[in-house]
Amino acid sequence: MLLFLVVPPLIIFMELMYYLTYGKSELPPVLIKRIEIVYIGIVPAIFLSTNETYNNCCSESAFFSPDHSLTIYFMIWMCIISYFYCSWRINTAPPLLELIINCLLLISIAVNLFIALHHNEKELSSTVHITILLLNILVLIKNQKLFIDESGLSEKNIKSNIERLAWRVLHLNIFKKFPLLILICFPLLVLLGLFLLLFGQKPDSAIRAFTDTYKHGLSELNDQCLNVVCPGPGTHFLCSIAANGNKNLVKPLRLGQRAGKKIVCNRQLLISNAFEELLQQRLPFIHKPVRGFYNKIGNLIHRYYGVFNYKWVSNMIYILMKPLEWFFLLVLYVVDKKPENRIASQYIDKNEM
Repeated sequence: MLLFLVVPPLIIFMELMYYLTYGKSELPPVLIKRIEIVYIGIVPAIFLSTNETYNNCCSESAFFSPDHSLTIYFMIWMCIISYFYCSWRINTAPPLLELIINCLLLISIAVNLFIALHHNEKELSSTVHITILLLNILVLIKNQKLFIDESGLSEKNIKSNIERLAWRVLHLNIFKKFPLLILICFPLLVLLGLFLLLFGQKPDSAIRAFTDTYKHGLSELNDQCLNVVCPGPGTHFLCSIAANGNKNLVKPLRLGQRAGKKIVCNRQLLISNAFEELLQQRLPFIHKPVRGFYNKIGNLIHRYYGVFNYKWVSNMIYILMKPLEWFFLLVLYVVDKKPENRIASQYIDKNEM
């Protein structure tokens, strides 16, 4: 594992420094090719093929938003194809195509940085991303030298204005060329976005592919997991979902603690948990089969809980649970000496009591 983490980025860094200094490669091409195949081809392919296809609060969740993943998948594969074309080719492409390819390599760097920020497994992912970053920079620099060395086409012989503009950009020195290429990336991304609109993607899908996720570095939907109930003892699936309904209807009271996580508590949820606590204390032989049956309901809910992100669904569950809430409250007041104390103590961190 140490060799996998340290050696490849070190090799590519040494090759990059040598190429910048002497304008030629020092290491055997076969060694560089093998690293390219692993880090640009195999690792991204494995990563994309193992990505979850739905957001999940209770276990592994989609790395890219399922609704917007096509955009990011398309961009990644375009960048991979562009990289291998540049690395394995013999001659340069026509000016306009060469310009697009270089822009895709810059987009690859940007996407790689976003994925690195989105990752949670820092040690392994950082090494992979550093290697990919260095490889893209190395190929960009080689492209610059290759085009300058091999471009025998005179600007006067180019008839198309667009081709002539591309030729001029590619002939700039590296400090002027790369900032200009970065600017050209934006209209290229717009064109890619317009193309992907045909496949149901949105103009901002490249961003939302990262933000519309749970539990990752750039995720912005973590709050939707606050009241998602995962299978396990002591959970109230339906009441927890109902507590996520319209605030004017379900009337959330406070945040609570369950299994070390914050949840939204309303009176219905507190009453239901207080009733279960009472049942467990007074009639444990009844509580066990009831809890087992309710856990089966919870497992079904867990599989399809994305449906319960809609407020109107939570509102309906809250209303349907009302008769049970009244029954639970009646039992608590009949059996328990201090029912309100029991209700108020639910989902409170024991360290705070």
